[in-house]
Amino acid sequence: MPTSPTVQDEQRPATSSRDRPPGGPALTRAAGLLAALLLLAAVCALSIAVGAKQLSLGEVWHGLYDAGSASYVQVHKMRLPRTLLGLLAGAALGLAGGVMQALTRNPLADPGLLGINAGAAAAVVSALSFLGVTGYSGQIWFAFLGAAAVSVLVYAVGGGSTATPARLALAGAALNATLTSYVSAVMLLDTSSLDRMRFWTVGSLADARSETVLRFAPVVAAGLVLALALARPLNALALGDSSARALGARPTAVRAAGLLAVTLLCGAATAACGPIVFVGLIVPHLVRALTGPDLRWMLPYCAVLAPVLLLGADVLGRVLGRPGELQVGIVTSVLGGPLFLHFVRRRKAVRA
Repeated sequence: MPTSPTVQDEQRPATSSRDRPPGGPALTRAAGLLAALLLLAAVCALSIAVGAKQLSLGEVWHGLYDAGSASYVQVHKMRLPRTLLGLLAGAALGLAGGVMQALTRNPLADPGLLGINAGAAAAVVSALSFLGVTGYSGQIWFAFLGAAAVSVLVYAVGGGSTATPARLALAGAALNATLTSYVSAVMLLDTSSLDRMRFWTVGSLADARSETVLRFAPVVAAGLVLALALARPLNALALGDSSARALGARPTAVRAAGLLAVTLLCGAATAACGPIVFVGLIVPHLVRALTGPDLRWMLPYCAVLAPVLLLGADVLGRVLGRPGELQVGIVTSVLGGPLFLHFVRRRKAVRA
């Protein structure tokens, strides 16, 4: 016998497979990722074209493949390495920020929260000042050593296998403050290398070289693969340790692998460009509004949009600082500070 529709049935909108958009959210996110890749390509072209000497898109194109072009040397020796370094460093910082926010369950966290950037910076500054290490090949090993040492220390102080997001954040904040003070003290005491260290600690892409990019790329690639592989386990970890175990994830192993990925990404980026701030904070926060909390989409978006922010800030610094330039670390700090305060105020308003 047919039943009459209830009030709830009458109020519920009738939907069918024909009414739903084809592909649903996954198709929308894929289209958004494609649009982000096109935006990244445009920013890369702009980064190669803009500098002390303005180049048209035609000159950039000829400079890329025509060895006889007047712009070939400028494009290949200066603009292209700088753009590639910004591309890799941006992807590294964006992914590190996304993984860090997932590990700490704090959308306002960034790699600096756990002191990893400060650990890499302290090791490199010590190498510059006390050991006379100047080349990137030497700096990167010290950066990894510093980042790895701080990661292990934070993990141990935070409780080891019983570490919680809050304890990790507190241990990292304490180490970050200590190491930042140490870096400042070394810079003040070592006047002979003060200028070199001051330029490096601000964060810049100006010293990019082809050999730097070649040594930097494999490390970033390893960190990128590891970070993307952790997307599903980190999604499970967001539900709590008990739920994560029920879904087959191992919280201790996931946190350790997450710290390793952040160490690789931050260590390489800090050694190559200096400690650039706010990129790992701002981009994951903005991306989350586009993709939601699903890290399987959020992390790829971060890897694409973080270089857009970093290269865009670098181009802006070159335009505003003519005939010189503003280091990209200064520009990201100026842009990131107000946005960070806005995020904090909005979170307080939501809680209230």
